[in-house]
Amino acid sequence: MNSFNKTETAREKKSRARKIITRLKRAYPDAKCSLSHKNPYQLMVATILSAQCTDERVNMVTPELFKRFPKPKAMAAAPIEEIEEIIRSTGFYRNKAKSIKNNAIMLLADFGGEIPRTLAELTKLPGVGRKTGSVVLGAGFGLAEGVVVDTHVVRISRLLGLTNEKTPVKIERDLISLLPKKDWILWTHLIIDHGRAVCIARRPQCQECPLHKLCPSAL
Repeated sequence: MNSFNKTETAREKKSRARKIITRLKRAYPDAKCSLSHKNPYQLMVATILSAQCTDERVNMVTPELFKRFPKPKAMAAAPIEEIEEIIRSTGFYRNKAKSIKNNAIMLLADFGGEIPRTLAELTKLPGVGRKTGSVVLGAGFGLAEGVVVDTHVVRISRLLGLTNEKTPVKIERDLISLLPKKDWILWTHLIIDHGRAVCIARRPQCQECPLHKLCPSAL
């Protein structure tokens, strides 16, 4: 039986959010970024490629991409046609190739080839918005400046009744107010794993869900 309190106060919602995190940690103890990378630069490029594309597909093309162009200097000098050919299967490959090449050029020119460690600086780079910047800071450096809001986080955070907002910026604002800062980075990885394993968009497994009693949408 679902024991969710539909008239919960802000304090009760925050308490429920922390219970949700605790149960997700138990269910997915190995949750981590699913984009393969060896350093923050590779993570940034992989995250740019992941737009409108699955992580699995990105992980299929990045080994060859990073074999040929492992660092910003090599990527900046790479023929854009060669980048396009390697990443073609990720979709929107012309725009992505342009972003990746220009990103490397600006990284060298403005940051000496080093990945910035603030969201304000990261989002100056081509192809890097708040989401990509937060991924790089979180999974690349262990720095939490925000909560990464991808499609799984949008859908499941709303199903859990942690937000009624529809835009990533407003959803992130709500999550930041509810989640302990130490869990901002992990939250996204936990929710992605949960969305793939149990809270599947087309066929949610509510009866098997560890969050069943904490979720207002449980069937």
